Amino acid sequence: MKSRLPFRYLEPTFCAGLLDDPVLLVNIRPLGRSILVDCGQIHHLAKRILKSIDAVFVTHAHMDHFMGLDTLVRHIHVSPRTVELFGPPGIARKVAAKLAGYDWNLTESYWCTFRVSEVHPERIVRFTFPGSEGFPCLPEEETTREGTEVFRNDFLTVDADICDHNTLPTLVFRITERPTFWIDGAKVDQEGLVPGEWLRELKHRFYRGGLDGKTITVPVRMAGDTVAQQIREGRVLFEAIRRNQEPASIGYLTDIGAGEANLATVRRLLAGVTLLACECSFLAADVAKARTSHHLCTADVSALAREIRPGWLLPMHLSKSYNTKGHLLYRELTLAPETRLIRLPEHLTPRPLLPGEFPGLWKIAE
Repeated sequence: MKSRLPFRYLEPTFCAGLLDDPVLLVNIRPLGRSILVDCGQIHHLAKRILKSIDAVFVTHAHMDHFMGLDTLVRHIHVSPRTVELFGPPGIARKVAAKLAGYDWNLTESYWCTFRVSEVHPERIVRFTFPGSEGFPCLPEEETTREGTEVFRNDFLTVDADICDHNTLPTLVFRITERPTFWIDGAKVDQEGLVPGEWLRELKHRFYRGGLDGKTITVPVRMAGDTVAQQIREGRVLFEAIRRNQEPASIGYLTDIGAGEANLATVRRLLAGVTLLACECSFLAADVAKARTSHHLCTADVSALAREIRPGWLLPMHLSKSYNTKGHLLYRELTLAPETRLIRLPEHLTPRPLLPGEFPGLWKIAE
């Protein structure tokens, strides 16, 4: 499912069907690079896509969200770069166990390094796994968490908070485009400003963090159509003429129980996101199964979406017990008028091949 959502820099693609292991790929267009949210079955992703991934965000280490790490390592371990991985407490030990399951006697100095960050309630604990040394787990640093941000680059920020999945910590993510230099022409006129080279200079300072505490000279229309030069503080000037538009964002949550503490965390982190990718594991009639397995049902998702009010809702991770019945999920969801529903096919990943569908060895031998 390729998006046509109002993102300027980001291109989210949900690389799974409704009943498949959830995988969200976010391409960062200006960089030609991408990030991956959850890492279940990803064998259907092309090698060039896997090699474009700079960071992986894992909600928790159940197989359907984590088993694809082996596939990722297989395709990128000889790349000379560092790949970031973020996950809940204990994720470094699980990464170490996966990597220790292989022999690395042919390592090269240029092999990639994995940098794993465990997101705890009040701190982030980091480890490195250098491929040149056979991927040992090396403690790096521990830092205090200030707010919910865990990752950023020039075009996005990623925030994370912790929910509960039957005593297992699972992460909820919000991916937000960095603010952009959008100017409102009507506001420029209202301020009496004459467009010119100063706008280019203001844009240059905006993207390089040079607005605060610094001045810029701008031409202003005066009485009698005369133009005078005025000195304005950069931040104040930008705030006076910028377009009022919130940066587009993606919310991602899966495998949480419907307890009030979880829902409060989700409301706080994901309020008003542009696109909400949300697990919807059970139909309303099976709410008891949802409670027992600590998942959400259609009634839970409908209520949560009406509170968060995303622009688009992408329900995903439906229980495989509903095979061929996925259409029932869409019938049960009741959303606010401003929220549009995105529908997925039941399956996107290739089905397993049966023995009779492979070339027979006797035919090859002939």
